[in-house]
Amino acid sequence: MKRLHRISFIMLILIGSTVELMAQDWANLERYKKANLNLEAPAPGKIRVVLMGNSITEGWPKFYPEFFENSPYLPRGISGQTTPQMLLRFRQDVIDLEPDVVVILAGTNDIAGNTGPMTLDEIYGYIVSMSELAHANNIKVILASVLPVYQYTWRKGIQPAEQIVALNDMLQAYASAGDIYYLDYFTTMADKRNGFKDEYTYDGVHPNRAGYVQMSKLLAQAIKEAIKSP
Repeated sequence: MKRLHRISFIMLILIGSTVELMAQDWANLERYKKANLNLEAPAPGKIRVVLMGNSITEGWPKFYPEFFENSPYLPRGISGQTTPQMLLRFRQDVIDLEPDVVVILAGTNDIAGNTGPMTLDEIYGYIVSMSELAHANNIKVILASVLPVYQYTWRKGIQPAEQIVALNDMLQAYASAGDIYYLDYFTTMADKRNGFKDEYTYDGVHPNRAGYVQMSKLLAQAIKEAIKSP
């Protein structure tokens, strides 16, 4: 009898764990759901640009808020996210907002292994899938390079610099072949080790204000070029 009680107890734990797992919002769809619902249509003649990304995109308005004042930019970054998570929320946080342009800045957390080990081909594939979804919905795509990192503060055993360079080469080649604008942040932000230049970062991974100011200049130019292209 005691054994049956023990088995029943274990089954309850397993069932509870399964329900909890099913209830998890792995892609964090709740993060921007309310903001998206409350979003007004852009004024006539005004463009809309969605910035899809991770903590680098999420932190942009905090470090450089004036760039977003009376601007067409809608940041949709979530800290720590990897490309499969972004792909899951791409329809809600990009397509349904009907932007003219989407800027995809992704991949560094994949290399860091935030949601488990991933190959460069897998990362590339998820980014390509987001680009294809955008094209299918008449949204222009700007593919941003992954920012330089010499060492992740939370994954010190990983050596990401060479992987980031290789992934950026893959993204640039894809952009060139597909007539997509490639936004090269890396060249401006990288030091001789292919790490983040000290003047542009506060932790070797994320930009500081000076970094965001520099990125904003590059982004503004990229959007002008992308809008002009057929």
